[in-house]
Amino acid sequence: MTQPLTHFDAEGQAHMVDVAAKSETHRVARACGSIRMLPATLALVASGTAKKGDVLGIARIAAIQASKRTADLVPLCHPLPLTRVAVEFALDEAACAVHITVQAETLGRTGVEMEALTAVQVGLLTIYDMLKAVDRGMVMGDIRLLEKRGGKSGHWVAGDPA
Repeated sequence: MTQPLTHFDAEGQAHMVDVAAKSETHRVARACGSIRMLPATLALVASGTAKKGDVLGIARIAAIQASKRTADLVPLCHPLPLTRVAVEFALDEAACAVHITVQAETLGRTGVEMEALTAVQVGLLTIYDMLKAVDRGMVMGDIRLLEKRGGKSGHWVAGDPA
């Protein structure tokens, strides 16, 4: 059975979901993504010698900042008081890629999936921006939600049956 779309009213008009009746719970979301690049570009990231500086350090700050601005970027998202945003990077020499994982948390009435996903996207965009002078062919992808906890729908992990 298909779930109704929550951002549309009975007439099909877009609206912001009313979360007033929802309970405040600890909510957690984890999301990930990757950016593939040339081996020489990945070597610049690994060595910390990119012309613009510490690529992963700047991308981490950009991801955190983006998570806090999600409601400004995605029109129907509620502004959330985030209690934690953790950003991790992994260098993958075999795939010539940088992988990012973001965990966002709040105590609130609505989930933090969009904040985690926005952080992943902006973290990857920042890596692209800092390295585009040497590799314009980088490819961002595999962006997805890995897990969410809290709220009425409970715990969900990617790969679980819907």
